Amino acid sequence: RHPAQRATGSLQLTNARNRVDLSKPFERLTIVEPIRKYTEAADNVFDAVWLTNAVKKLGLTEAKNRLEGRTLASLQVLYFEETVEDKLWNPTFIMEHPTEISPLARANDDRPEVTERFELYVTGREFGNGFSELNDAEDQAARFHAQVTAKDSGDDEAMHFDHDFVGALEYGMPPTGGCGVGIDRLMMLLTDSASIRDVILFPALRREI
Repeated sequence: RHPAQRATGSLQLTNARNRVDLSKPFERLTIVEPIRKYTEAADNVFDAVWLTNAVKKLGLTEAKNRLEGRTLASLQVLYFEETVEDKLWNPTFIMEHPTEISPLARANDDRPEVTERFELYVTGREFGNGFSELNDAEDQAARFHAQVTAKDSGDDEAMHFDHDFVGALEYGMPPTGGCGVGIDRLMMLLTDSASIRDVILFPALRREI
């Protein structure tokens, strides 16, 4: 809100597609809630077979996305990305990401299957990603092992085992958290720019062949 007010003098921003209202409290939803709200999934959001078939209907090939090897949590996130993201126009925090797809985030004490993580969406784009850092070395090592297993099974987005990071955690790290903000996308919002190239000082140019 602060940069929007300073840059434009208003919390009501005009976008090429619609108006963006930054004055109201940002909506907070779990990752499952908008799937139920914006799609036909309903309770099928917890049915891996249904989600697999639904994603196939979207035109994402099984070979490309290895749908049959995905877990329920992974399918939920993929379905969310393909069907919900572009509908989150006004500022919305998406919370409670599954632990298995958030290997660096601290698990919720009461619900260890989800993490203390959020993503901020505006105009159908992700603007930020933040979470409480996982500072338990043993838990982090177990998460990395699970990531390696997923990568060996064909998950290209899974992480490698970071021995140096686990070793550093063994020395001890206090409770901490952080948030990464997409500055380029924020500038697109404030300047009503259609392309990210319009807000990058020196956009990457293709090398002539």
